[in-house]
Amino acid sequence: MTITAVRVHRFTNPETLQIERIDAPSPDGGAAVVRVEVASVNPVDWKTAEGKYAPVSEDKLPIVLGRDLAGTIAEVGSDLEGWSVGDRVCAFIDQARGAQAEQVLVTANELVRVPDGVETEVAGALPLAAMTAWQGLFDHGGLRDGQRVLVHGAAGGVGHLAVQLARWKNCTIFATASGGDLDFVRALGADTAIDYKAERFEEIATNLDLVFDTQGGEIQQRSFATLKRGGILVSTLNPDDAAAAAHGVRTVPRWHATPDAVALGHVLDLVADGTVRVEIARRVRLDEVEAAHRFARTDHPRGKVILTVK
Repeated sequence: MTITAVRVHRFTNPETLQIERIDAPSPDGGAAVVRVEVASVNPVDWKTAEGKYAPVSEDKLPIVLGRDLAGTIAEVGSDLEGWSVGDRVCAFIDQARGAQAEQVLVTANELVRVPDGVETEVAGALPLAAMTAWQGLFDHGGLRDGQRVLVHGAAGGVGHLAVQLARWKNCTIFATASGGDLDFVRALGADTAIDYKAERFEEIATNLDLVFDTQGGEIQQRSFATLKRGGILVSTLNPDDAAAAAHGVRTVPRWHATPDAVALGHVLDLVADGTVRVEIARRVRLDEVEAAHRFARTDHPRGKVILTVK
């Protein structure tokens, strides 16, 4: 049996992604085959396609793109307990497998049950972005109730979830976004929404405990001055440790979000009870994946871009 999948054979750009037939996965003892209904498009996908994601070298190609998905279990491995064919699940999977396909092998420690009331497209959009926000704020940043936080790129896929998770922790939240997204960011829970093109955020956000940086470059450099002494900047890009030390603040080494079924389950519960919502910027069919990647890469979408797999 074969399935349709999105693969990269050489480092290039979204216009030359390959949509092709590959062998369907089979469940080993401790895994399940999931029939994918929704896969998410994340920056790691086009960075991988362009050869800009260091963990994926050319000798690992071809590779199926995609790290997160939602769907139903199609087959269950002989040693996988507690799961059945037809269960609604989502997952953030290892780089060695790809989610932008009709079926995906998901290991036991990656499977997360989708709660009643959470739509499949929301569950499919959530995993990687949610774990980036959760791990950045809590695991690396040590965020605690009532702290003062600045979230950059607050209308983006990761940023809009980070704002809501910080609100859940009763933090005072400053958030940067474009002028057209300020009301959206305020509705998510930001106390102060800052137009990064028209305002100097470092003159507004001060004495902070944590900065969540998804931008790098000049934005990161200006962010150090917003932190109180001993505060921490957590970046999804390379941190400037020397600049941090000069300001008497901390950073964490470069990190990548990793699968964490327990934490993802917590976020799904927050979605189910209405604490967190997931913004879907665009829905695109799997066979139009090039357009989805191009839009996500160049248009700075509000929220997430998803692929529907039928």
